Amino acid sequence: MIERIFSELGPWNWMILGFALLALEIVIPGVFLLWIGVAAIVTGALSLALWEVGFWVWQTQVLVFLALSLLSAIVGKRIMTGTGGDTDEPLLNRRGEQMIGRTATLEEAISEGYGRIRIGDTLWRVKGSDVPAGNRVRVIAVEGGDLVVEAEQMISGASPRER
Repeated sequence: MIERIFSELGPWNWMILGFALLALEIVIPGVFLLWIGVAAIVTGALSLALWEVGFWVWQTQVLVFLALSLLSAIVGKRIMTGTGGDTDEPLLNRRGEQMIGRTATLEEAISEGYGRIRIGDTLWRVKGSDVPAGNRVRVIAVEGGDLVVEAEQMISGASPRER
């Protein structure tokens, strides 16, 4: 049955498939069907040129289409990763890194290396050298999900309510 379809429509099978995939790329964007559609159109163009050649049977056409699909996907990935450019918000999805350089007052003392600070409406787990609650600390790095802090100023003996 496949052989009959290929022989009746000839190289236009690949062209129709290619344009159908390009149309699907418009409806379902994802930049993947684009490269397979390009491979189908190129296979169709090769079929127009090689239709009368004895080795250009449907099995060869399918192998050429698969190879071109893989090649065009690799080339497309390189093209798409090269067009990213610099963003105006490089730390957009890196909340911890956005906190580097900020200062805050310790809500919970750093004891045994860990404590908590509040920045905005978020309570962050911090690590650093032991510092009593109520002292100001500066965020200097991020390790995993923890903020690494250093004491900015030390207030000895005063409770948070006395300040």
